Amino acid sequence: MHAEAVESVALLLSAGETVGVLPQNIAEFWNVCTRPAISNGLGLSAGNAEQEVMQIESILDVFPDRPEAYDRWKEIVVKHSVLGVKVHDARIAAAMNVHDIENIVTFNDKDFRRYEGITAFTPQKIIGLYTP
Repeated sequence: MHAEAVESVALLLSAGETVGVLPQNIAEFWNVCTRPAISNGLGLSAGNAEQEVMQIESILDVFPDRPEAYDRWKEIVVKHSVLGVKVHDARIAAAMNVHDIENIVTFNDKDFRRYEGITAFTPQKIIGLYTP
């Protein structure tokens, strides 16, 4: 899945699209990077994870946390009766709302369909749209 993710981002950047991440995305990436391989992680050291994050930050825009995202998140989880691990996706949706971001590229596009004002694209869909 890594190759498709990288290709879709590269295509968007080549097309002049703004591509960014949220601090939550970086935190979740750090989690995967530093979690042991036996626990479905990459087993990187904190130093290596930092290098990976710095590379991401050099390529993509980082949209900072905003205080109003908390209130928006609360509205979303109540309105949509969000339960369990899905609260993390709701937090991303809330941050997108406060930053006026309408599109997300994710392998979990179905998780974002319930949120108004957000269109979710899989990397495969982006590749299809941007490849002649």
